[in-house]
Amino acid sequence: MNIYQHFRPEEREYIDQVLHWKTYVETQYNPKLTDFLDPREQHILKMLIGENGEVRYKLFGGSHDVERKRAYIFPEYLTASENDFQICLFEIDYPAKFVTIEHRQVLGTLMSLGLKRGKFGDILMKDGKIQFFSAKEISDYIKSNVESIGRAGVKLVETNIANAIVAKELWEERDLTVSSLRLDTVISGIYQVSRQKSLVFIQQGLVRVNWTLIENPSFICEAGDMISVRGFGRAKLIDVEGKTKKEKWRISVKKQK
Repeated sequence: MNIYQHFRPEEREYIDQVLHWKTYVETQYNPKLTDFLDPREQHILKMLIGENGEVRYKLFGGSHDVERKRAYIFPEYLTASENDFQICLFEIDYPAKFVTIEHRQVLGTLMSLGLKRGKFGDILMKDGKIQFFSAKEISDYIKSNVESIGRAGVKLVETNIANAIVAKELWEERDLTVSSLRLDTVISGIYQVSRQKSLVFIQQGLVRVNWTLIENPSFICEAGDMISVRGFGRAKLIDVEGKTKKEKWRISVKKQK
């Protein structure tokens, strides 16, 4: 069976990576800890490793309600604890009364350190409090190199992961009818904008599907896809329910409020 046929062509490199991790654990009898994976990468890993083989996996991102998680892949005779995931939680100490720090500024500062996105987990924000998870192996480097975010001078304070902010996201579910499953058409339906406007969003690099920048308006969306349009929030295509008598697609989506 061709395993690649179940996934998109652009996911092939990551599929090969997961299969390599699995083979490593099988042959070396050693566990493997990955970087932080986005939910699509987690889904692919779950499918490729399975639930009942000689190789097992666990996912953890520092807290149980986060999106980005590290995977701990291990032989079936071992067990996994939270300590195995090697995750740090940083709180950003800054003059909140005088300045505002946005999510994109935090991420931009972290990425400017020359580290991969996979070294950082979720960025948590609530009532002026800001935290983020990182891989433990880079914690000292981060502490030594982050002194400002935006225009604010900051200090990073490492704290126990049990102190992580819990910020529940609110989603609104609804059913839509769209003329096709093309990305520009689906965006038009979800965000209630014209096809022309959705095309501009895509051309300007404002659209991501499953955390990957997509610049092709004819990209075909599938059930499970997470779509984000910068400035308009995120939406998830829950299900593609088939066609109507007029040959339009019935889809079920949920959108961030």
